Amino acid sequence: MTSFAKPIIDLKNAPRNALGLTRQDYEGAMSTLCAGCGHDSITASMARAFFNLSIEPYRAVKVSGIGCSSKTTAYFLRESHGNNTVHGRMPSVATGAAVANTGLTYIGVSGDGDSLSIGLGQFAHAMRRNVNMLYVLENNGVYGLTKGQFSASADIGSVSKKGEVNELPPIDPVTLALSLGATFVARGFSGDREQLVPLIEAGLKHNGFGLIDVISPCVSFNDHPGSTKSYAHTFKYYHPAVHADYVPMAEEIKASYDAGEAVSVKLHDGGAIVLRKLDADYDPCDRAAAYAQVSERAARGEIITGLLYVDESRKDLAALKKLPKRPLNTYPYADLCPGAATLARVMDRYR
Repeated sequence: MTSFAKPIIDLKNAPRNALGLTRQDYEGAMSTLCAGCGHDSITASMARAFFNLSIEPYRAVKVSGIGCSSKTTAYFLRESHGNNTVHGRMPSVATGAAVANTGLTYIGVSGDGDSLSIGLGQFAHAMRRNVNMLYVLENNGVYGLTKGQFSASADIGSVSKKGEVNELPPIDPVTLALSLGATFVARGFSGDREQLVPLIEAGLKHNGFGLIDVISPCVSFNDHPGSTKSYAHTFKYYHPAVHADYVPMAEEIKASYDAGEAVSVKLHDGGAIVLRKLDADYDPCDRAAAYAQVSERAARGEIITGLLYVDESRKDLAALKKLPKRPLNTYPYADLCPGAATLARVMDRYR
């Protein structure tokens, strides 16, 4: 699909951050996603987080794979560096970029299909290596770009628009991240910007790999009886299926609720998803307790949101490998290429 540039309007009285920039300076092209898609809300939250933190757009790097979620990197930070990679390979490209220049801010945007199926191995090793990046996983339980097939995060018993029943258990990116040693793990909801923006800000400032799993309703391929959203355990549907080639206009789904409170959010199809925010006294520094909390709430039919776990003590990949702070492209060729004689001496060590 073609993206169209947004008109740039000089708003003299618009709020400005510490750099003197407005929120409009952090926007991108016009979205081509379906009206009412939760991904657009996430995009707006990411743009606002960069604005609030006064990060210079040209000092940011956006990386994505393939899918509806991966298109969203075109919709914010139009003046930043960007790379739309092949399916499932975003983490390795982000790792290479972060190694080559440790001084930039890296954000990867992916989906449940891109991350939990073809890209699962790459996703896992980015966490294992503690690459200094924020990984936003826009999670809707389906392959939206290819018309609604089950993704690896679809619940058991989910029914596709054609009547197929999913019999495979879902992969939960949050519990996966906790078990693999990710140093920042959070979950949000696309319709709760008040919670999501601070989570993104915290993830961007975290020194190491930060994962935010964002529940993002798909308005096109879950509007039928028997369908479920990823991590939803209390869905109830009673609505005729909508033709795949027609996407009705829909209002953005929003929710506002306090810490410790659970809320039932009505979806476009008439179903509901139960979200619960962490209590104010929750300790996010205990990995085992975080894992238990997520599992316990899931068994109750609740999707727990908020900052689930953070570890600031572990070194990120750059510190672990003692990478230089100077970008590699600023070094003279002679420094980067030691010459044939030096390489021969290095090779002699392995003979």
